[in-house]
Amino acid sequence: MPTEEEPMIQISTLRAKGNWRVPVAAFVAGLTMLIVPFSPGSAEEKIIKSHGFAEFGDLKYPEGFAHFDYVNPDAPKGGELSYAAQGTFDSLNPFTRQGRAAARSADQYESLLYPSYDEPASYYGLVAESLEYPESQDWVIFNMRPDARFSDGTPVTAEDVVFSHNLLLDQGLQSYAEAVRKRIPKAEVLGPHRVKFHFAPDIPRRALITQVGGTPIFSKAWFEADPENRRLDQPRMVPGIGSAPYVMESFDVNRRIVYKRNPDYWGDEINVNVGRNNYDTIRIEYFSDSIAAMEAFKAGEFTFRQENNSKSWATSYDFPALSAGDVVKQELEDGNVPTAAGFVMNMDRPQFADIRVREAVQLAFNFEWTNESLQYGLFQQRHSFWEGTHLEAKGLPEGRELEVLQALGDDLDPALLTSEPIRAHSSQADRQNDRRNLRAAMKLLDEAGWSVGSDGVRRNAEGQTLKVEFLSDDPVLDRIAVPFVDNLKTMGIDAIYNRIDNAQFTLRRRERDFDIISGAYRTSLQPSTGLYQQYGQEAAAFSVFNPAGISGPDIEALIDNIVAATEAEELEANTRALDRVLRSKRFMVPTWYLGKHWVAFWNMYEYPKNLPPYALGVEDLWWINAEKAAELKASGALR
Repeated sequence: MPTEEEPMIQISTLRAKGNWRVPVAAFVAGLTMLIVPFSPGSAEEKIIKSHGFAEFGDLKYPEGFAHFDYVNPDAPKGGELSYAAQGTFDSLNPFTRQGRAAARSADQYESLLYPSYDEPASYYGLVAESLEYPESQDWVIFNMRPDARFSDGTPVTAEDVVFSHNLLLDQGLQSYAEAVRKRIPKAEVLGPHRVKFHFAPDIPRRALITQVGGTPIFSKAWFEADPENRRLDQPRMVPGIGSAPYVMESFDVNRRIVYKRNPDYWGDEINVNVGRNNYDTIRIEYFSDSIAAMEAFKAGEFTFRQENNSKSWATSYDFPALSAGDVVKQELEDGNVPTAAGFVMNMDRPQFADIRVREAVQLAFNFEWTNESLQYGLFQQRHSFWEGTHLEAKGLPEGRELEVLQALGDDLDPALLTSEPIRAHSSQADRQNDRRNLRAAMKLLDEAGWSVGSDGVRRNAEGQTLKVEFLSDDPVLDRIAVPFVDNLKTMGIDAIYNRIDNAQFTLRRRERDFDIISGAYRTSLQPSTGLYQQYGQEAAAFSVFNPAGISGPDIEALIDNIVAATEAEELEANTRALDRVLRSKRFMVPTWYLGKHWVAFWNMYEYPKNLPPYALGVEDLWWINAEKAAELKASGALR
């Protein structure tokens, strides 16, 4: 399914919720590995050779494993997955800095490693057959599969891997390039299918191997055939060449895009792919709004829907096909950390410089009324960036977390040492504007120097009006945002809600030309170097992964500690401290989370009985039951 933007610095960050207090030394001892001398000149250095990599703990799957436990190894191949996307697209290049890329356009590229969906941050060889690295993790060598091929039949080589790494540094997102260049100064070809990455000295080693292991691999020959028109940072309507199971078959701009399974795909039989990639085609239909998309789903114009609208989930699934059993409606568990979503304030805007203004804006949102009146009581209030996990800050800081916070010295607000973490305020559910909260908000605005004039509008001592524009491109958000904006107006803020088209919104978001948007910060149970792109000081001015532009020396120090952590306990303490600090900044109005997947599909899809906790897997784990599909067509339910 289409996903929100997330930092490119990390491969997918998956982490189990259980007890994983295992130091790196134990993980090294427990891997299925071969230890050999590094070289005749450095007999003390030991080399670990393995089929995969885990940042903490042991790999679940041994060398030579047949397939992941959560797949159906006998899943049939065939049929079509079809779903909807909202908005437009004007590029088939997913890495462009301009325009809006087509759905799934990045999925045509593979990487050296592939994540497991059912264990703590573990990765196994995909294009790489094995990897080697010293105990110090100063470098890593990947031994690539000689049979890996791009979709044009040409081999995937070490030259392509090094070229891809350098191309992302030269033409990729600035926040990615700046972060990676400092940590990975050199990539070199050791042989046709053997590539080595060197890591900078005196920096933490965590996530470096998975960083390079997760880099997409491009065809060097394809880019160099027309370098002027095939830049990575520019939009184009010509797809690149990758080595993944699916290739683009056709597209109709802003209407649909179709991918087909490559009949000559090189990797069907390798263990990480067994039971996966089961559809012949994947079709994405584009719609201008969710209402049109829902009607198209009812009519069978597309057959799988992952719902994100509470009103639609509560009221729209009453059509004949559902009653007849032709459509299935289900709630499936989601084991991932809830995305830290909310209304994001742009910290570059001067009106948000005073934390009292930001707190007042938070108080204007009434979650309880919104949830009960507009969302059918289906959501829960989000408080933490690591909501509901062992990484969520709770109570007074103590133990190692307290020590971590105290070490920040003058960079830390001392109140954090003696108070519980900031939580979202409570509001009355029976009315849109909770008067108690609005009074508290208006008092904060008065204290911040924004006084109410005779016209009811707040201005500062220089006569400047307190203006706030809520920018959106999503019609579904209208009914949520408008009451929030009305409450801001009640407080004397000159607030407006402005819904614009998708292309304008994408541009303004990237350039951070907004006051408030609905946004999100992706979180993980094993946070690492991606935090620099989300909250780091150097990237704050330009990172697309940090819509608020939030940063600070207290945040930076905690990120450094998290990335440097070699034991789970240290990682946990610093992450809880970071959660506490981020919440104290009040740069986001926390909204809600669900904790499950809402899905509806025409009754021909099937999925493994033991779906993994960290992926719904519709695109790569599910399959089509051909007999059920034929019955739906024979009955006239589907064309």
